[in-house]
Amino acid sequence: MPGTPDDMTIITKVLNGDADAFRHLLDRYEAPVARLVAAHVPGNCVAEVAHDTFIRAYRSLPGYKPVRPFCNWLTTIATRSCHDFWRDRYRRREAPASDMSEDGQRFMEIALASDSVEAFESIARQHEVREILSLVLNQLSPLDRMVLTMTYLEERSVKESAEMLGISIPNVKVRSFRAKRKLRSFLKRHGIQGG
Repeated sequence: MPGTPDDMTIITKVLNGDADAFRHLLDRYEAPVARLVAAHVPGNCVAEVAHDTFIRAYRSLPGYKPVRPFCNWLTTIATRSCHDFWRDRYRRREAPASDMSEDGQRFMEIALASDSVEAFESIARQHEVREILSLVLNQLSPLDRMVLTMTYLEERSVKESAEMLGISIPNVKVRSFRAKRKLRSFLKRHGIQGG
């Protein structure tokens, strides 16, 4: 955008007391942050987690070191906000993992019924598939969920995932291996063929 200052100029203004200048960063990165968050949390929670990301970024701005682009730094904050969302939800979860909404239960019944291939094909659109994926991923701890989502669904490298999550590369590999094993076991238990 012509006439809009670069990230470092805006950051300097904010750090010098011009809190309104942060609006430029919000306008510039609102869409990319929302896309990243939408890939990791339920749709009805995207705005809340994206908002939390910008609040954290604003509060942490004095600690930002321009050794890497601001966008990368903000992406790391967004990723950790998503992780914290799942960690908080995981802690508060009281119902068993098998509990689902009525719609989810009906979908699972149709999807798993052996004589319902046509019915499954007619309803297994993107929304339903995403719901099943979310159900399966909910079987994992928050950090394991983020590791699998980043390395397999987003196809990020192990190194990039480790940096964004603030954990070691071996930790990402071990968590990924264990999470895949747990998911295979869950799928097998429910009679779903998985790779």
